[in-house]
This record gives sequence, structure tokens and C-alpha cells, in this order.
Amino acid sequence: MWNGDALDLDAYLAHLGYEGDRAPTLKTLRELHRAHVLSVRWENLDAVLRGDVPLDLATLQGKMIGNARGGYCFEHASLYAAALERLGFTFFAVLGRIRMGAPKMLPTTHAMLIVEIDGQRRLSDIGFGASPLEPIELTDGTETTDGVWAYRLGRGEVTPGADGWTLYQPTGEREGENDDTGDGWMARHTFTLDPQYPVDFRTANHFIATSSHSPFSSRPFIQRVHPDRLHLLDNRTLTTIRPGVEGVPEVRELEMEEVPKVLSDVFGIDLTPEDTTLLLTKLV
Repeated sequence: MWNGDALDLDAYLAHLGYEGDRAPTLKTLRELHRAHVLSVRWENLDAVLRGDVPLDLATLQGKMIGNARGGYCFEHASLYAAALERLGFTFFAVLGRIRMGAPKMLPTTHAMLIVEIDGQRRLSDIGFGASPLEPIELTDGTETTDGVWAYRLGRGEVTPGADGWTLYQPTGEREGENDDTGDGWMARHTFTLDPQYPVDFRTANHFIATSSHSPFSSRPFIQRVHPDRLHLLDNRTLTTIRPGVEGVPEVRELEMEEVPKVLSDVFGIDLTPEDTTLLLTKLV
């Protein structure tokens, strides 16, 4: 279904720096998940520069394997699903609604995978940008840490009449981080367990890449996760977040001409001269 037989698995694993076992076990899943999050960038540059984000595997491999370009959740999840399918994992895709303090219901535009191992389901959310570094066990009330960032999963009504799951993160110092639970947790996104398929990805992806209502069609947004910090570039605002007592974000507004250098130095993304020129016309 996810075209795993066409994936260059050796190239994908080499890009991740993964040299471990290839059996479909929890250990393999945890190591692959972490390696993907740390190795593949989150960025929406194709949507901003061209208004077109193809999800066919050939395009995804050419863009995301062997270089420092990345993609957003539909690209990440499609590539990752092909790898899990090729490795023999049992899983299905789901779509979620981003919350992050949003005052109204948003459409289902976030792609994730639910992986089943030994009768237990785990959320493998590798395409959020600021993604967990490990899969999260799908049980109500789970509180976990990936060694750096903390998360909570809760089950309940996520939209009127729909039972599902909410992934929470601790509230922080940034504006808009609501305390949705009353004890220090903000809802990151919600999702139901209705299986989704590549055709569903294509429909939601079209909205994200092309609609004027999409947050990712008009301004560049890039994220890079490290084990001890997160870098975000939102248009010309560069933010660095560190967990724990040093978690107050560092925020800097870039001059327009600084952006290509920051893309290279901080995010490891080197654009072609043509794309650099085009990007500068999109910045505000």
C-alpha cells in the first residue's frame, strides 16, 4: 500500500545512520523513530516556493534521502511508512487536528502512524517537526519522556461525538501555550484511530500545500530537532528552545539577507541559487 517494495531501504537507513537490526521489533522501531526525527528536517519550502508538494515515493526519496532537504508531515509519514512496510511492521496511518492553543477546531492535517507490536499499539509521530524522539505507548493517561521532552496521552472526546486521543506537552514560556488540563499540560494535537490511506494523505496534503487558509503555504517554516534543543525558523523569526530550567526560548528576528545563511548553518539546508532568490521574494 505504501510502495515499500520500491524504497531504496539501504539508502534510507544510511541517511539515518542506522546500522541496527532490521527485524520488526520494538527495539528496531524505537531506534528507527529516533534516527528519523534527528536526521530528516521538517520544512515546507516546496509549498512556499512552488505550491506543489508531491507525495510519490520517487520524489520523496530524491528529496529527503542523501541530502539535507526534508519535508512536512505528509512527506515524512509517507517515506517512513514505506520503510516500515518494507521491514515488515504492522501499522496504519491516522490524521490528527493540531491544537497548540488554537481557539477553534482545525481540519485533520497532521499525519502519524500507529504501530502494533506484541498486541500493543504505539504512536509513532515522526513528522511534527518538534517530534517526540520515541514512539509513545497508546494507553490512557500515559506520561512519558524520551529523555529530553515530556508527553502525556489522554483518551476521550476529541470532537463532538468522536472518541479519540490527545497528545499533550508541558506548558512553556511561549505565548499561546495554554494549560488545557489545569495541571500544566497543553494539547498538542488530537486524533482518532480511523485508518487513513495514501489517497487521504493526498487530499489533505493538497490543502496544506495550496490553500490560502493553510499556515504552511505562504511563509517558510523550518524545524530541526537535536537531542538537547529545538531550532525553529518561522518566516524570519529564529527560535531556539531547550528543555528544563534553561527552557526559556531564545528568539531573534533575522534580517532578510541572513535567512539563507541561517538555513545552511543552523538547519543544514543549502538551497540552489535559484531557490534562494525565490525564497527572498517570499519573506516578509
